[in-house]
Formats: sequence, structure tokens, C-alpha cells
Amino acid sequence: MDPGRQPPLLRQRDFAALWGGQLISILGERLTYLALIGLLAENTHSFADPRSSLLLSLLANTMLAPVLLLSPFAGAWIDRWNLRRVLIVSDLLRALIVVLIPLLYRVGHHLSPMFALVFALFTCNVFFLPAKSAITPEIVPPGQLLAANALLALAGVVSTGIGAPVGGWVIDHWGWNVALVINGFTYLVSVVSLWLIRYRAHAPAPASGPERTAARYLHEVGEGWRLVQRSPVVVLALTALAAVWVGGGFLHVAGNQHIQQTASVPGMERVGVLLLVLGIGTAISTWWVNTRGRAVPRPVLLGVGLLIVGLGLVAFAVSRRFAVFAGAAFVIGVAAAPAFVLTETLLQEGTEARQRGRVFSARDFLMRLVFLVGVTLAGVTTRAFGTRSALLLCAALVGLAGAAALAFGRRDPELMRPHQPPAV
Repeated sequence: MDPGRQPPLLRQRDFAALWGGQLISILGERLTYLALIGLLAENTHSFADPRSSLLLSLLANTMLAPVLLLSPFAGAWIDRWNLRRVLIVSDLLRALIVVLIPLLYRVGHHLSPMFALVFALFTCNVFFLPAKSAITPEIVPPGQLLAANALLALAGVVSTGIGAPVGGWVIDHWGWNVALVINGFTYLVSVVSLWLIRYRAHAPAPASGPERTAARYLHEVGEGWRLVQRSPVVVLALTALAAVWVGGGFLHVAGNQHIQQTASVPGMERVGVLLLVLGIGTAISTWWVNTRGRAVPRPVLLGVGLLIVGLGLVAFAVSRRFAVFAGAAFVIGVAAAPAFVLTETLLQEGTEARQRGRVFSARDFLMRLVFLVGVTLAGVTTRAFGTRSALLLCAALVGLAGAAALAFGRRDPELMRPHQPPAV
């Protein structure tokens, strides 16, 4: 069928089910992140305790560890399984885990059970996230892929816009434990939505013979990593996305402390409002990327966007006024959106169906690795020189990545061609 005659994406049952599940699931994830920060704030007197940056770094490392340990090998396994089944089982397990966190914490008020459950929670993400990225091009027409990724990114933005301020209010007034219970229900709603997807898995690998040997499995893992290294499209996408993840690592450690230390009344509501403003900027930019932004070469969109993100981080670092924080958050949201929408599409278009699990698992591994670098640098810099210096260092690193994306695009004329499939 002509892609131009396809019904709108949200009227297609399979994509609508995926989109709705993501909308609800990500809303809950925003509650979880704020709840975990609220739990640490409760244990450190609103991050006034000297061990605050250490605990924030430990939380980030616990989130990262499953990806760094398992992602290099999970992709080949995902490519052999039914992607819809992977998504449903992952969300069922995540629902159970987030509800267990407040229950086990209540027993002894120790942080150790929380860190152990967070590790388990992000182990589920190791399988869920690559499967979600891999299934999208299999349930939407090729001409609608960029629009589909824009809508999925918009689901994250809308969820952040709702979940961040509501989550901040819930945590400050009802407690972080209530926020986690709410998240457990959102995961169950996501399971119901994902169940509605009509998905036919590609033919599985043979059940016997060399395809099932350990050597063959490792060979499949290696194929995914070789594709990541030799594809200009994949390299460009990962460079831009890495800059965003580095920035996220710095903001997790230095940004949270910077906000709390400058607030007249510490709490999670300010963080929630800033995430809302960030989401509004991202939503506007996501719409533009999928309309007029199609005429702009992708390396230009990514490179210039990252340079603007760097400037927004500078404004955030040098100020102590909440109004400036909000303005910087809006600018960062606008400028960072292409790194989410375009990189997803670039990776999907640059790989075949049987390779996508491996490529997206490699992406998750590399992004968490650079996030770990960002968290570590932020922790060291913040303890030695303060939050302002850490955020300025972050701005410089993101700006360098933007310049690298522009330079990389100029070396590859094919990447500089505007991408203009029909908007649907």
C-alpha cells in the first residue's frame, strides 16, 4: 500500500497500543526517579549531608550496572525471541519490583534493599528498551517511521510533563513510597496495552545445530558490534546520543544538588516543574523536527542542537535564580529533542530486522557507559570544585560533541542530504 494512504498512526491498532503503553509506563517511570531521589533526600537532610553526592552517584551506578554487564550479550537473545512477549514480561516484573521497594525499606529503613531492587528493575530495562526500539519498524509502514518515533518521543514528553510536577507534589505531600505504588499500577496498565499489539515475530533461528552453540551466539554478538563500528549512520546517531547521556549524568549529580542548594524551601516540586518546562520545549521541537525540520540535514540538526544545549547548561550553571533555571530547561528541551527523535530513526533505518536487538542493546550499553563517565566526573568535580564548575564542564563536553557531529556530517555527503519522506 502507498505510505501516503496509510491511516494516521494513532488510528493503527498496533502502534496505538504501543504508544499508549509507553505513555502510561513512562509516566510511572518519572514517578520512580523522583521517588528514589526523594528517598535519598530524606536520608541526607535534603542533600545537606556530605555523603549526598556519593549516594547519588551510587544510585546512578546501580541503574547502570545491569546494562553494562548484560547489554553486550542481551541483543542476540532478543533477536531470537518474540519482541511483544519480551515487552510484556519485562513490564510485569517491573510492576512487582517497584512495589517491593517501599515494602522492604519499611522493614529496617536501610538503603541496601532499595539498591538491590533498583538493580533488578534496570535489569528488566536491559530487555525492554531494545525490544521496544526493535518492534517499532515492524508494526508501522516505512514511510511513517520518523513520525512514529516522533510520537513515541512525544509520549515521553507528555508523560514527563504530567508525571514530573504531579510526582513532585505527591512525594512532598504523600511520600515517595506512594509514588512507587502508583508506578506499579502504571506498569500493569502498560501490560494490558502491549497485549493488544498484533505482532508476528520473524522466523526464529533453528532449534538445533550450530545456530544454538555458544560459539554461534558469540558470533552473533560480534556481528552487532561490527555493524555499530562500520555504519556512518549508526556512528553519527550514537555520537549525538552520547552527548545527551553525558549531560544527564552531570545533571543527575550536580544538577539535583544545584537546584536544592539554591532553593528557599528544598523539595522535589521544583525538580518536577523544571522537568515539565523541559518537556514543553521537547514537545515543540519534536513537532518541528517531524514537519519543517525534515528539510534540514540530520548532522546539522544534531550538531547545532547540542551546541545550544551547551549554552543552556552554562546559563543554568552560573545562575541561582529559579526563573533562569526554567528558561534554561526550556532551551535545553528544544535543542536536545533531535538527539532523541532522529537517532532512533537513524538506527532503525540503518539496520535490518534480525540485527536490531543487537544494535539497540549495543546502543544501551554505550549510552550507559558514557552516563557512568558523566556521573563519575560530576561526582569528582562537584566534591572538589562545587556544582557550578561541574555544570560548566558538562556544557563544554556537550558542545564538543555538537562540533564533532557537524564535522562528521561534512565528511559524509550522503548524511547531509535532507530526509523528507511524506509527513503522516
